[in-house]
Amino acid sequence: MSADHQYRVAIVGLSFGAEFIPIYQSYPNTELVAICQRTVEELNKVGDAFAIPESGRFTDFTEMLKDENIDMVHINTPPFLHADQTVAALEAGKHVACTIPMAVSVADCKRIVEAQQASGKQYMMMETVVYSREYLYVKELYDKGEMGKLQFFRSSHVQDMGGWPEYWEGLPPMYNGTHAISPTLALGRNQAEWVRCIGSGTIEKKMHDNYDSPFCIESTHIKFKDSDLFAEVTRSLFNVSRQYRESFDVYAEKKSFEWSLVEDAGHILHSGEKPEKVEIPDYAHRLPEEIQSFTTGGVYGGEDGEEHLSFTQGGGHGGSHPHLVHEFISALMEGREPYPNARQGANITCSGILSHESALQGGEKVMLPEWTFVEQQPSIVKELLGGPVSQFEKEA
Repeated sequence: MSADHQYRVAIVGLSFGAEFIPIYQSYPNTELVAICQRTVEELNKVGDAFAIPESGRFTDFTEMLKDENIDMVHINTPPFLHADQTVAALEAGKHVACTIPMAVSVADCKRIVEAQQASGKQYMMMETVVYSREYLYVKELYDKGEMGKLQFFRSSHVQDMGGWPEYWEGLPPMYNGTHAISPTLALGRNQAEWVRCIGSGTIEKKMHDNYDSPFCIESTHIKFKDSDLFAEVTRSLFNVSRQYRESFDVYAEKKSFEWSLVEDAGHILHSGEKPEKVEIPDYAHRLPEEIQSFTTGGVYGGEDGEEHLSFTQGGGHGGSHPHLVHEFISALMEGREPYPNARQGANITCSGILSHESALQGGEKVMLPEWTFVEQQPSIVKELLGGPVSQFEKEA
């Protein structure tokens, strides 16, 4: 693909999704040509704010997909719409980027994997954590060999979703577990083989019937495929008194990384028995100059300038938004698959969904489906074979 090729992008869902509009407008190889939102008032408010032409404003997703001027669709709608919209966009011949989770059932994840294969188009689950500055810092240490052999992972995502839309109430915690699961698998490009999970405590009774789930906290062990490694992952959504925490710890032979216990307390790097607080650098230098500024803050506030709850609670998603865009567009230009692709996104998402199934069975082992596995080659092997590698493998 030529260096000046332009991908024409449509963004669907303009609450959290509006954060990406100016990134695509600024990126040297994308043109933001369409936005889609069910409510006309919100559609026009965002459209006016970013000078989107009237011809590029849609309230009907199906109608938008008929526009042959669109190459790629970035989906930021509620989780229960992800599967149907992703499959429809792939079948319409569009590349698809979709916010997390990939879907809320194993069957829907499989539908997406099959649709991506049949379409020949690319899919990326836009998981923020694996493009956050904290993750990129640990990944850089690991890829340089400074951490040595990986030994164990621990991660958590503790969140109070009171005040979010009603469809979230009572959701099994692990149905939205990708922020905690993804960094444990991504660091060594591992895949989950099986899970074993327990549910603990109870949420308010009024929420029990929404998803037939009483659990307040779900904590799972994930066995990595073809590896001696495990991860311990904990997730909660309601009725836990704690400051928001979206964290991952990495225990390795030479160096280990532990997330701060509370906000702004500082992350810790252990070298042997010597702990030290570390300043996490910003990785904007890995991005095209035109989008480097977007690692340091939100770019669009909703009504009265308020930012989306996922952004404010999540500490700005670690500056990940422009990295997500850069990874997907770079993959399209280089003729390779992005990370995480459809199977990888399914493996991460199904690890959470099946963890809930394990909890309902009292902690029984549940295997991941084989169709979520990717045959992988180390980046050095891919280079020797002449295959493309990701932007982050190149940096290593």
